[in-house]
Amino acid sequence: MTAGQSNEDMSALAKGGRQNFIGFLLRLAARIPFLFIAGRLYGPDAVGRFASALVVVELVALICAMGEKRGLAQRLADGENTHPANLVFDGILLATLFSALAATFFYFVPAPLFPSGQFTELDRLIVLAIPGYALTEIVLAAQAYRYDIATTVRARAVVEPWTISIMAGVFYLVPSVSESGLALAYLVSIYAGLATGLWAMLRSYGLPRRYRFRLSYMSQVTVRALPLATADAIEWGTRRVDIFILGLFAAPSAVGVYYMAQQIASLPQKLKTSFEPILGPVITKNLKTNDYAAIAKQVCQVGFWIVAMQAGIALALGVPGEAVMGLFGPEYVGGTGALAFLLAAEVVAATAVVSEAVLIYVARVRNLWISIGTIAFQAVLTYALIEFMVSNGYGEPYKAAAAAIALMIALGLASLIKALLLSRILKHPINNFRWPLVWAAAPAVVVGFAATQLPEWAELIVGVPAILLVYGWIIWKRGFGPEDRVLFRRMDKEKPAEI
Repeated sequence: MTAGQSNEDMSALAKGGRQNFIGFLLRLAARIPFLFIAGRLYGPDAVGRFASALVVVELVALICAMGEKRGLAQRLADGENTHPANLVFDGILLATLFSALAATFFYFVPAPLFPSGQFTELDRLIVLAIPGYALTEIVLAAQAYRYDIATTVRARAVVEPWTISIMAGVFYLVPSVSESGLALAYLVSIYAGLATGLWAMLRSYGLPRRYRFRLSYMSQVTVRALPLATADAIEWGTRRVDIFILGLFAAPSAVGVYYMAQQIASLPQKLKTSFEPILGPVITKNLKTNDYAAIAKQVCQVGFWIVAMQAGIALALGVPGEAVMGLFGPEYVGGTGALAFLLAAEVVAATAVVSEAVLIYVARVRNLWISIGTIAFQAVLTYALIEFMVSNGYGEPYKAAAAAIALMIALGLASLIKALLLSRILKHPINNFRWPLVWAAAPAVVVGFAATQLPEWAELIVGVPAILLVYGWIIWKRGFGPEDRVLFRRMDKEKPAEI
């Protein structure tokens, strides 16, 4: 690869990261009202029921998307003689078929959605989100292939979170549906996001041309996509199996508290997923030329960007954790321990995510087996740690913390294994850690601890910005070199993202 091509790829990655960082800030601004409404108005029991159903709905939807979130880029790259809209429509057709069957099944068999047995008839309508979620993944992946990350930002960071926040408040005020307001608000938000992505996709690709259904080809696509779809589902499932298991052993209120902690912890996780849409097309382009050195460099570069940003946000949210959880009500403060471990889990998981972005193309089956082993290990460890808490008489908050500890350990192990495997394949080292991360974190922790001595309102208003400021200044001065700073620098010819 030439130096110019390398700079072009890194600029594309940086541009996508910048656009999605804007999306992260927008998502944060919209997500907090939803969490406040859910926590203060609906309460832990309703949040717990909603969380349990959400686990199954989104997991099944990802499977029904048939791995097209990342696999579509490779199909489009290989299908030079086929109209791109036809290839996208193949994925849409398959996803619609499988998701419709899944939604019908879970409507008539709702037990997996609601393990506590507590639900209303309107709650069951949440299964209608399965087709909408699956199709949104595909249309956004199609746009990402053409480096259109702004559509993902609009759909995921503006339309969906603001819709669920607004509709959760609206449905709460309607007595006949208020008990199921969270599920209905989520359903509306999913289809609002789908409409946003579908509109952009049709403008970009147009309608299929001379399209005809080919059973043999669709069967090949399905078989080829199964390992990737399973890996997608497992990677996502590692963030949700803890909720499912916790729902079997704890009261809905405990699940609700844990879900709120997980939602806070998932905010820095969005920074990680921000790079996935743009990383896939860049990697597939370099794989066609077998430029493994460039791929290793890009993985390490993006991995460090993600870890650096996630660590700062994790410190800002974790050190004043009691004040953060207390925003949603005093009954949620017990989830502070779980919040700390969940935030740590997202930091250690970054290496696994960027490594998997390459492994799905060069070692699809081996990556799948590692993912299966990860989620199996996490499930067993979660069960064992919760049982330990129960047998020793610890309360519900300790059960939640046990689930978070199991997640952190499992994701850390997966990061190590996937990075080692990718290093062997590319014959170049994969390492996202740099010592300046420690140099920046240490004083930020000290500042955060000092902020916890302040009143709760000051802890949030003064402490959180102070932690970010200290951490950010040190990581910028000591940790970021010229290639890192391209993430925060506009290219002369780059147009601003249209949000």
